Amino acid sequence: MPQANKTLKVTQIKSTIGFAADQGKTVRALGLGRIGASVEHVDNPAVRGMIFKVKHLVKVEEI
Repeated sequence: MPQANKTLKVTQIKSTIGFAADQGKTVRALGLGRIGASVEHVDNPAVRGMIFKVKHLVKVEEI
C-alpha cells in the first residue's frame, strides 16, 4: 500500500505521435508534453492508473 508521503517522478521518454489519442491526453493530464519533461506526483491509485496506461511512453522513479 502506498505511503502518504511517497512521491513519483514521471519523465516522458517517447513521443505520443502514432499512439491512441486517449494516451496522448493521459500524458498531457500527467503534466507532460515533450520528450525529457519531468513532473512529480503524489503516489496514489489515480496517478498509478494513468501511469499504467502510458507506461510505454514514460519512465517512473520513486523519490
